[in-house]
Amino acid sequence: MLTGLELPQVGHQRSAASQELLQRKNNYVANGISVSAPIIIDEAKGAVMRDIDGNTYIDLYGGIGVINAGHCPETVVKSIQQQAEKLLHSCFMVTMYQPYIDLAEKLARITPGDHAKKAMFVNSGAEAVENAIKIAKAYTNRPAVIAFDGGFHGRTLLTMTLTSKVKPYKFGCGPFAPEVYKAPAAYCYRCPYKASYPDCGLHCLEHFERFFVAEVAAEDVAAMIIEPIQGEGGFIVPPKEFLQGLKKICEEHGIVFIADEVQSGFTRTGKMFAIEHFDVVPDLMTMAKGIAAGMPLSAVVGKAEIMDAATPGRIGGTFGGNPVSCAAALATIDLMEQENFCGKAEHAGTKLKKALIELQKKYPIIGDVRGLGSMTAIELIKDPQTKEPNKKAAADLIHYCFENGILIMGAGIFGNVIRFLPPVVISDEQLDKAIEVLENGFATLCK
Repeated sequence: MLTGLELPQVGHQRSAASQELLQRKNNYVANGISVSAPIIIDEAKGAVMRDIDGNTYIDLYGGIGVINAGHCPETVVKSIQQQAEKLLHSCFMVTMYQPYIDLAEKLARITPGDHAKKAMFVNSGAEAVENAIKIAKAYTNRPAVIAFDGGFHGRTLLTMTLTSKVKPYKFGCGPFAPEVYKAPAAYCYRCPYKASYPDCGLHCLEHFERFFVAEVAAEDVAAMIIEPIQGEGGFIVPPKEFLQGLKKICEEHGIVFIADEVQSGFTRTGKMFAIEHFDVVPDLMTMAKGIAAGMPLSAVVGKAEIMDAATPGRIGGTFGGNPVSCAAALATIDLMEQENFCGKAEHAGTKLKKALIELQKKYPIIGDVRGLGSMTAIELIKDPQTKEPNKKAAADLIHYCFENGILIMGAGIFGNVIRFLPPVVISDEQLDKAIEVLENGFATLCK
């Protein structure tokens, strides 16, 4: 059994069993389900994963931001086992159960704002976003939604429409949902206005004066949805004033402000939710991923008067708020609060970012280092002056790290960003080893 303290140990031979499973995957799993690493994971603990061939890897992608609490935390596993022995499913919309109510109360307590709040549960981040939009439309009786360049909100029809990366997510999938309008995001490293923060005057906010004349009338907009830190877009951290300015615009025009915390929530950034870094209280929040340590669950949480605008039956789903998933979420949040996971995330992120900045000084291929807490990224370029994206270098670094026992992932609309989402329980020794592999990878790439 893994202890969670192991370091990477990787051989290059794949067993017959591994090769057979990979062939069966090719035979029976739809081609559209992409796979980054050609391995079959058998067991995981803490920040370590082991495949069926006995190779161990340090996990720096955390199930794409799901495993904030580490793989298989004991208290969460125990809560899952106990709940599974009592009730697996009943459908809350027919016969209720306590974990759903307990979790709604817990989220109302830990989310920003001292106003009355309510919650509802579904299964995935995309479902949460869909329901948040429906709730906002019910509250405002308006048809339109504003999203932002570089945002990612899911793969359903509506959330794919909200999403800003064409390939692979949207290509060939149109026509898309109507009344969705895109505005420029505050991507300071690649400012669409060729300006420099903080002397830019925040043109991305000024843009809305024209936007509400040329694109959509403000009085037709039900909701504005934005990730406080863009995830798939490349871990882009906007200026504090940008999110504050957006919230002010929403307040002036009666628009529901939705913070999409699906990837950035649950201590990932050093606070329970990323929006807390910006001193903004959203009207609604969507959350998933890190909420339940790997069990499928998502939520919409927000102002009670807005949440109650959707009449009975208008939101929800058969599996939404499954009792086992709710029990896992309650145990996960308790663990995060009791063991100061916000502090752990800040420690890991500070250590990683410091090392990445040192690597940037040595290797100009690293154009930008950014992030909050343990939600950290580097953007790779071909030239510091032109900032031409270097997608190949990102792919080569991901492969090098995999071959040396470190699992990382790409991101960014140009495919040139490496994102780091390690479980916040990662040890200093494991993080040091990962940094060593990264440095060797850059030395190899930049020969």
